[in-house]
Amino acid sequence: MRTLRRVVVTGLGAITPLGLDAESYWRGLVAGQSGVGPVTLFDATGFLSRIAAEVKDFDPRCYMDHKMARRSGRFAQLGTAAAQQALHSAGLTVDESNRDHIGIVMASSGALMGIGSQERVLEERGPGRVDPLMVSRSGAHMAGVRIGLALGARGPNTTINSACASGADAIGHALNLIRLGQAEVLLAGGCESMIAPVPMAAMAVVGTLSRRNDDPQGASRPFDAERDGFVMGEGAAVLVLESEEHARHRDAPILAEVAGAGWTFDASDETAPDVEGQARAMARALQDAEVAPADVDYINAHGTSTELNDKTETAAIKKVFGERAYRIPISANKSMIGHLAAAAGAAEAVAAVLTLRDQILPPTINHHTPDPECDLDYVPNEARPHRVNVCISNSFGMGGQNACLVLRRYQE
Repeated sequence: MRTLRRVVVTGLGAITPLGLDAESYWRGLVAGQSGVGPVTLFDATGFLSRIAAEVKDFDPRCYMDHKMARRSGRFAQLGTAAAQQALHSAGLTVDESNRDHIGIVMASSGALMGIGSQERVLEERGPGRVDPLMVSRSGAHMAGVRIGLALGARGPNTTINSACASGADAIGHALNLIRLGQAEVLLAGGCESMIAPVPMAAMAVVGTLSRRNDDPQGASRPFDAERDGFVMGEGAAVLVLESEEHARHRDAPILAEVAGAGWTFDASDETAPDVEGQARAMARALQDAEVAPADVDYINAHGTSTELNDKTETAAIKKVFGERAYRIPISANKSMIGHLAAAAGAAEAVAAVLTLRDQILPPTINHHTPDPECDLDYVPNEARPHRVNVCISNSFGMGGQNACLVLRRYQE
């Protein structure tokens, strides 16, 4: 029987509403800063929700030449930047000696929700005037393609979309590809930029977005009784995953171990989350990691700030951990960076790795009014020093796709 290889994290990259690298992002989280403000990427006048967590002052030309930047959607620009940062953080260079063994597993929705402008061009000016670069700018698959091209990596290359579970899903798939020997190194994560008219209008109409337009920084409030929806965010986060043998052979800086992953599908409702499905994902991840519930020290929550998700996730945590759920600190990064959609799980995994490194829990900000159905320890409003050896990171997608990661401090 084949023994599964251990997989470790050796590098991190992040482009987020709190900063343009992983350390800036982490400092913002620990400080309890909000990256939410009025929408500036388009004219949101008249929209029900006019706030978002945008990436500020990003220049793609710092990471790619003008031609590639012009041919790339914003989501792929963000992802390419985060991937290059992660590779540098890991002390890795892609060259002829290793490029066949380094691959990419990214999560993204691409930019297809923003193709309405091209439909207008088609109707008004004819098929010959449609943007010939539309697919390369908009297709979700270009998240992985752009990074692979920029780095010259020829290992496995794929892009995953499982809604809000995508980022964790991508990391879990990368974990298993390395375990099975399909690659020695994988850059895994997510990139997303959906702050655009159609998705913002549609999600506001269905009632999932916060309408606290006059209080942007107080709008995202996971697990708080006065939550009224999530805040759309954008950004990218990438982790360098390596087999333990490969990392140790090159004396890489090992930040954490990805110990396990678990997936489920609710098969119940296309919008409402399910306690059983979320609980099974956590239980499967723990089983895969061979970690007992009693050994979990911290939970990085999905925590969207929607009425149904937060109480469902709370109930699922109680189902898995029983009475001990009340003694496990939980925090929600979305209170500060909004919901990065397909990239959310990756950004939260980066935060979980840094929690393990620095032994400090980022807070859930804007948590002021207790909710009887959300009665656990959500690390309200201020960061907290805490010993963490094992943590889980939850990602639950609209539609019922669930993914959970188990990360732990690395020990030989």
